[in-house]
Amino acid sequence: MLSVENISKSFLRKQALDDVSFKVEKGSVFGLLGPNGAGKTTLIRIINQIIEPDAGIIRINNDIVTRKHLATIGYMPEERGLYKTMTVEEHALFLGRLRGLSKQDASKMVNYWLDKFEISNWKKKRIEELSKGMAQKVQFICTVLHEPELLILDEPYSGFDPINMELVKNELIAMRNKGKTIVLSTHNMKSVEEVCDSVALIHNSKKLLDGNVATIQGEKKAGIYAIKFRGNMIAFVNALWTGYDVIETENPSDNLFVVKVKMRNDSNFESLLRVLLGQVQIEAAWEVLPSMQDIFIDIVQPKTA
Repeated sequence: MLSVENISKSFLRKQALDDVSFKVEKGSVFGLLGPNGAGKTTLIRIINQIIEPDAGIIRINNDIVTRKHLATIGYMPEERGLYKTMTVEEHALFLGRLRGLSKQDASKMVNYWLDKFEISNWKKKRIEELSKGMAQKVQFICTVLHEPELLILDEPYSGFDPINMELVKNELIAMRNKGKTIVLSTHNMKSVEEVCDSVALIHNSKKLLDGNVATIQGEKKAGIYAIKFRGNMIAFVNALWTGYDVIETENPSDNLFVVKVKMRNDSNFESLLRVLLGQVQIEAAWEVLPSMQDIFIDIVQPKTA
């Protein structure tokens, strides 16, 4: 659906993007990750033809992007772009018309989304009367009014409480299930794991990592397993002997433990279970994959000697 090919961009002597490439599959949610100043917003503005790259091209459905493609894109910038003196209805209708909807179709879609988000009573409120979270919800509605094939959201969860974050997350999943393609630029690593199929990590203008979320987590795993059991902690540790290291222990109740264990030497998950059987009552056991937060920090944070 979207192909970013060797994009570079500089502002005066500051390199914002340096030969960045990745592909976004149709009907997927793609996470664009990176710390502040990494170049994410610059790249999003290039995709939307707000600014031009110094080198490289953007393709949508294998065609080099031109102005005509903008009607197929829904873009919600990180900065709030709402006119404060307009009412919610006026603003949504205005942006719907800019995206090519007729007045009748724009009005129909505005009413549909306001009803869907249960905020029809906001219709006549001025934007300046809304809280940050309410304005963010209106901006999201304005972004999807024209039913874009490609949705680009820059920090969409900013200003939302947990309930509205869940609302938007579920809406994104529903859109993906309908075949929409979504690019999500966010610092919210939990949402990345919940909704993103693939990601790219940009840092200091360069792409450092991209690929399927589950594949990346699998490649970064460190041989750590969690065991939930009932019994005696001393018996558990004695059973492990020298083949495993206990790295974290939780004790939710009197005789219930959740212990994370790191493999040593040639030890594996099967041998771990074998030495524990009969020593403690195992209730659950699973491999611990690194979170996207852990992976993000490990790649971006400078290593110390």
